[in-house]
Amino acid sequence: MKNNDLLDRIKKLNLYGLIAHWDEVKEEISLDTLIQWEEAERQIRGMKYRLKQAKLVHFKPLSDFDWDWPKKCDREHIEELMQLEFITENANVILLGPNGAGKTTIASNIAYQAILNGCKVLSTTASDMLNDLISQDGDLALRRRLRYYSNPTLLYIDEVGYLSYSTRHADLLFEIISRRYKKGSTIITTNKPFIEWDQIFPNASCVVSLIDRLVHKSEMVTIDADSYRVKEAKERSAQRKKAPDKK
Repeated sequence: MKNNDLLDRIKKLNLYGLIAHWDEVKEEISLDTLIQWEEAERQIRGMKYRLKQAKLVHFKPLSDFDWDWPKKCDREHIEELMQLEFITENANVILLGPNGAGKTTIASNIAYQAILNGCKVLSTTASDMLNDLISQDGDLALRRRLRYYSNPTLLYIDEVGYLSYSTRHADLLFEIISRRYKKGSTIITTNKPFIEWDQIFPNASCVVSLIDRLVHKSEMVTIDADSYRVKEAKERSAQRKKAPDKK
């Protein structure tokens, strides 16, 4: 590798000591290896930092997902989303389905893939985010938290629709989505179709506008399945019944 190429890589890594003594060390045979080590370590440390900041909870890898369980689930579409093109287009992903259908598993895998590809990701539940925002004391504190949720390349909001919220909560969610509109991607999992979102945010006048911004340039994935958690519970129960009694 040419010395000029090595020097460019060193400058990108901000290795100021090496830059300062470049003429003394540029002919060293092991220099390329040293830079490779530094680049690899930076990548590992960066990924660990992004994972920590993302607050992504434990999830099942998509390779272990039982694609035969759902009655309806567009596997090809989901695998396309794992390529993350929607992020380059600042598009959103909406995962709609009943409780226990695998929405969180799919969304978490997409978010994890984004982290591996260097994206800044933040994962939260709707209740955690909205209650965090509404609890802020004063305009300055609120503005800071709004920036916190607005700035990530990908914001993943889980469990929209499991609880009902006040008009103030609705206004805050609308503010987040509006700030991210055309500037970042958002993944939302919900158990309610948009026609029923007035049940999530009763009496909120911003619901129609909120949905309009979400669905513009969005990828919709609908999953129809019985609860996988109930399925697993039944299987564990059946296994216990088959196991011989230990005396």
